[in-house]
Amino acid sequence: MASSPVPHPASTPATYVEPWLSGSRTETAAAGRAVLHALDLASDDIQKWTQDLSDDQLNAEPLGLPSIAFHLRHIARSIDRILTYAEGGQLSAEQLALLKAEKGGPASSREHLLDELREAFALAEPRVQALSRANLETPRTVGRKQLPISLGGALIHVADHTQRHTGQVVTTARLLQALAAGKAGAR
Repeated sequence: MASSPVPHPASTPATYVEPWLSGSRTETAAAGRAVLHALDLASDDIQKWTQDLSDDQLNAEPLGLPSIAFHLRHIARSIDRILTYAEGGQLSAEQLALLKAEKGGPASSREHLLDELREAFALAEPRVQALSRANLETPRTVGRKQLPISLGGALIHVADHTQRHTGQVVTTARLLQALAAGKAGAR
C-alpha cells in the first residue's frame, strides 16, 4: 500500500520491519490498523515473491494448483466483497461477474495483476478506517443465505483471507522457482 512507511523487504532485507511492528497507522483504530498492517504485509510478500517470475509462471498451474494470477485477482476482488458485507451491503452484479471471472480468465501480466491489487488495497484503506471506528459487534449478513456475522468479524476476515491467499502465492512461487531450477539443472 502506498502509505506504508516500511521499506520493501526485497530492497533492504536486513532492515525490514514487519508492518505491525513499525509503529505506523496510529491514526486508525486498533482493529482497522491490524487489517491495514495485514494488507501491507501481503503487499510486501507478494512483491517479493513474484518479482522474479515471468508472466507465464504467474499464470501457470503447477501440479494442478491454482495459479498465482488467480490468487492475486481473488485477493483484490474479495477484499471489496468482504468490505461490502462489512458495510451492510450485498454484492452488485458487477462484483458477482468479477467473482466468476477470477479463475480461468485470460492470462494476465504481472504488472496488470499488481496494479489491480494495489488499487484494491488503496480503495480498501479508507473503508477499513471508517469501519474500524464503528461498533464492531454490529450484526451483518453474508450472501444470498444471509449468514450471520458481525462487522468486526467481516473486517478481521479481510486480513485473514488476504493472508491465507498470500501464503498460497508464496508457496506456489517457491514451487515454481524450484521447478525452474530443476529444469535448468537437468540441462
